Amino acid sequence: MKKWIMAGIALLTVAISSCDEDTSTLGYSLTSDVDRFTIKTDTFDVATKSIAAGAVLSRNAYTYLGRIKDPETGTYINCDFSTQFSVLENEVGKIFKKEEVIVGRDDNDQPIADSCFVNIMINAYQGDSLTAMRLTLEELDTPMKSSDVVYTDFDPEAAGFVRKTNGAVKTNKMYSASDLTLNDSLRNVYRSGSYYAYIKVPLNKEYIDKDGNKYNNYGTYLMRKYYENPNNYKNFNSFTRNVCPGFYIKSSDGQGLMVETVFTQLSLFYRYKSGEGTYTANPTFNSTDEVLQTTHINYDQAGIDKLVAEDTCTYLKTPAGIYTEVTLPVDDIKKGHENDTIISAKITFNRMRAANEVSEVVLEEPTNILLVERDSLSSFFEENSLPDNTNSFLATYNKTQKTYSFNNISSLVNSMYNKKGKSENWNKVVLIPVQVTTSSTSSSSTITSIANEMNINSVRLVGGSANKHTPIRISVIYNTNQ
Repeated sequence: MKKWIMAGIALLTVAISSCDEDTSTLGYSLTSDVDRFTIKTDTFDVATKSIAAGAVLSRNAYTYLGRIKDPETGTYINCDFSTQFSVLENEVGKIFKKEEVIVGRDDNDQPIADSCFVNIMINAYQGDSLTAMRLTLEELDTPMKSSDVVYTDFDPEAAGFVRKTNGAVKTNKMYSASDLTLNDSLRNVYRSGSYYAYIKVPLNKEYIDKDGNKYNNYGTYLMRKYYENPNNYKNFNSFTRNVCPGFYIKSSDGQGLMVETVFTQLSLFYRYKSGEGTYTANPTFNSTDEVLQTTHINYDQAGIDKLVAEDTCTYLKTPAGIYTEVTLPVDDIKKGHENDTIISAKITFNRMRAANEVSEVVLEEPTNILLVERDSLSSFFEENSLPDNTNSFLATYNKTQKTYSFNNISSLVNSMYNKKGKSENWNKVVLIPVQVTTSSTSSSSTITSIANEMNINSVRLVGGSANKHTPIRISVIYNTNQ
């Protein structure tokens, strides 16, 4: 019996010691001395300066039209655009009704369209919605290739892409962002966002094609090219080469308004018979992300250069652009930590008030900015890249804190250190305002494209070589081996 009592006491002692809550040595008990580490932190000053962006890649979901004054430079920004139109492959037989059922006929009993229009769909605008503006729409002579790398300094007219021969489409149209010819109820529908407001440009004058054939309007030309050979419409390439290379739409008069167009539509109307009835058909051809749409931007570079020269701040400015160049102190960050792991590197850029009250009220901060290596400035956009959180990062403006923050660019710091000396810009990145396109589901949102911001936005950031505020700093956390 005594033996059983002693055994019970021993077991109880083991159980009590096993429930000891002191875990202070737990980590050391599971690792060897070689694997032990400590966490260290440090901060380093960062140098910044403004740089002129110059022309940027003109590939965007939107195009821009108008002329508006920049309150920061006191100069005008002019935007024009050119666009092509897409056709659906394998839908050739559905574009037009059979020729024999067309009601409209000319003196030679050939089918004709009743009317034709180009509709410029307005997504948003900046400036005065009641400002009277004038645009000039002209036909392109030859199509630009969708594979062409086109920048915002490309002028289709100066480059000889606009058709200037007798009979070419050229028409003027007065417009404003708020169409006063509409009744109040319809304008309110457009304001609600349920439908796009649009600029309707008629193409109903006599049209003469390149071969000298005359048509009562451009819509009839489109019909006849179809009946001449439906393969002209079999795909985008056939359509732009054989039928419609596209249009160049420029701001030709007025100032104080810039419109952002979400797409442009080529539309015609014709009547046809079906049974005992007569009906109206309305084929449409839309610009899409898959076809070439280019915005041409003209501005006074001297005004931009004046802002770039300021050394008490830096700028992010679009579309007549200024970027902020950032020199990261990679050598200082890695000094003494060559064998340590950088597990976090955070940098924040603070907004300053605009230089004048008008700019403070009128100009909005860019919503999204891209941080990308200086040497990848052009290739990032030309290659349709997306932020990879390794060498390129995205930040969204925090309206409460008035900051842009990149929470962890440690992978970039390490990558730069490994490429030290291979380029004069090896330790430099650039902040670029961008437009972000996303695809959303019920549970997630995915970035599908990044493009240069074309809206008139601007923000001053703390920084510059003569910065009078708290220095910009990068905060680093190291995993240091002991």
